[in-house]
Amino acid sequence: MSLREIVAQEIRKRGPIPFSRYMELCLYHPALGYYSRNAEQFGKAGDFYTSSDVHAVFGRLLARQFEEIWRALGATAQIEILELGAGRGLFAQDVLDWSENKFPMFFRALHYSLAERSPALRGKLKERLARFIERGRVSLPTRDERNDSIVNGMNGKGATALFANGHEIQRALGSEVPLLIFANEFFDALPVEILSDRGTLHISTADDRFVETWVPSSPEELNFIDRHGVHPEAGERVEVPLLAGRYMSNLAALIQRGAAIVIDYGYTRQQQLGGRHRGTLMTYRQHTASPNAYAVPGEQDITAHVNFTALTAAADGSGMQVQPLLTQSQFLMGIGEQNQFADVFADCGLPQERAKVALQLKHLVTPAGVGENFHVLVASKGVDARRVAGLSGLSFATSRIS
Repeated sequence: MSLREIVAQEIRKRGPIPFSRYMELCLYHPALGYYSRNAEQFGKAGDFYTSSDVHAVFGRLLARQFEEIWRALGATAQIEILELGAGRGLFAQDVLDWSENKFPMFFRALHYSLAERSPALRGKLKERLARFIERGRVSLPTRDERNDSIVNGMNGKGATALFANGHEIQRALGSEVPLLIFANEFFDALPVEILSDRGTLHISTADDRFVETWVPSSPEELNFIDRHGVHPEAGERVEVPLLAGRYMSNLAALIQRGAAIVIDYGYTRQQQLGGRHRGTLMTYRQHTASPNAYAVPGEQDITAHVNFTALTAAADGSGMQVQPLLTQSQFLMGIGEQNQFADVFADCGLPQERAKVALQLKHLVTPAGVGENFHVLVASKGVDARRVAGLSGLSFATSRIS
């Protein structure tokens, strides 16, 4: 049975389903969802690029920032990094390799946990990071339903878990160990509701086709756009990412002491009020973008820009201290400025190699690349506020985002 048939079968049983449910099935169905298939989604051979596909410097710079956060925490005996949506593990590999090389004391304290719900991608993670897993530096925590304990983690001691939309995220170490959560292009792939002046979008079927229907919007959806978004004008559609806010709140609950760094393409409410980012849902397949989410269910990525106003409010409402929002350009420039981006050119022996790497760095930090399209949210809990504000990644904000 194809994914299209599975969706249609659910509609016949339940009636029209919310767009968020359709998006959930398309992306995360256990066997046929886009991220569950044993196919290549990333890089030149896939459908899109991430920053880690561009150059290892992205992971190297973040490793430098992670080490700085660890020192702000008092250089604790242990620290756990929990990466959400770890994909193929390129970022984790770059962080671990660079930390082992350049920050040995930090590396000795570090345990790296990977949250990845795709069975296919989990297999790739185990292969790529095998040497770190064997040494006990990396784990892919999963819950053993037979005895409700964490397996493939740190012997299950002190593990915690949260649930959101049927998805479970665990950390490997006990809550007394400082936690740093990192999410790069994670929130853009969470299912969203779609609102128009006609109500909230649901999906039905007719003549073996998916058709759109509209139902009255819920109080929760209307409250969201009152506080964090914009009301759609006639003929306009806007996303309401309720699930993203729940994730942020639940993730904040995992942190007793530590921080979260979220990097994604997105917008603020002020930008929406100014006429930008009003309707950002898009699909990607073989590096081609399309607004048609119904063409090939399960065979294309479906994504929506992140509402950072709502994400910030969720973090703040969950007891985290949120720093002013930055662009990726500002964040990476702040980290790299201290050593003049020596991390970028460390492996370059020839002039042509330096030239190539300089172009890759330019893609990460300039408006012509992704530097201005991606925003960075830094939030902390139980860390001295002055030390957080003094992080190098926060120092290069000449004009912070409103």
